[in-house]
Formats: sequence, C-alpha cells, structure tokens
Amino acid sequence: MEANKDYKQCISLRPLTKDDFKIVLNWSKDESFCSANGWARNCSPEELYKWWVNCVNNASEDYIRIGLELNEKLIGYADLACIQDHTAELGIAIGDSCLWGKGIGYHSAISIMEYAIKNLGITTFKAETHEANIRSRRMLEKIGFKEISRIGDEEFIEMNSHLIQYKLIIK
Repeated sequence: MEANKDYKQCISLRPLTKDDFKIVLNWSKDESFCSANGWARNCSPEELYKWWVNCVNNASEDYIRIGLELNEKLIGYADLACIQDHTAELGIAIGDSCLWGKGIGYHSAISIMEYAIKNLGITTFKAETHEANIRSRRMLEKIGFKEISRIGDEEFIEMNSHLIQYKLIIK
C-alpha cells in the first residue's frame, strides 16, 4: 500500500456536511461522473438535496461515507460498507471527472484503508467494479487487491458490463 505521488500528502478525510451540497450539485451536472457512479441524471436540486441530507445523516454501524479532500477542497467521497468481522467493502467516488486518471483515487483509497485499519480494525477489504471500468480495476490491482470472482452484470456508462469482485487481506 505504498503511495508514490505527492497527492498522498494533499488528501485528507473529513465528515460530510449539508453545506457540501453546492459541490455535490456540481458533481450531479458532470455526465461522466453520474454515468460512472449510477447517479440519476436530471434530478431536481430539491430531490438531490433530500438525498444528500439522508447521506449526511445516515448513522449506521456497518456503513460509513466520508468526504475526500484534496488541498482542503472536497473532491469526492469514500465508502466503507458491510462492515463486519474485521471486513469492509471499499468504494471511492471522485466527483469531478477532470480529476480522474491522476492517481487521486488511488491515494484516496489508501487513505480510507489506513483509516479503516487504524480506527475500525479492518483486516480484509472487498471491492467490486465493472469490467469496463479499467481505471478502477487498475487502481484496485495496484493497491494489491486480487480478483476473486465475476458475478453479475450492471449498467456502466450506458452499457452492460460484468461485475468483478476483489479482495485484499492485510497481514
């Protein structure tokens, strides 16, 4: 899990707030982001705000969504889901697609994994991505995740794509 770019020092985690909505509204206008992350398009700002407040106020023992900042600016979020028995499923979303392909997702994933190991005692990480999502697959493999199965299909960027499941055990 060794990071090799300057982004590592610039990425921080923080709780999400209702005040982040203005940024989230901008993400909702990024067609590439919405398509890649399964966000509804043409959602009214009121509907989006209601959804966002629900995300911010979600208090669950087995799910955490935390904000990702780059140089103190919110750029996305990370999810730890299905937290149980020292295991969690990892998810990363970088909100502005012009930031994709620069290693920011990689360093964000490392940051949330370090947080999960230290604060939650997570030793096994799972992840799932679409076969067509080459960037996500490369990121997971670079971190050390191993493909464990290919189960399911889902729409990704307006096309059907197989789902690939990954796993990483921290020793």
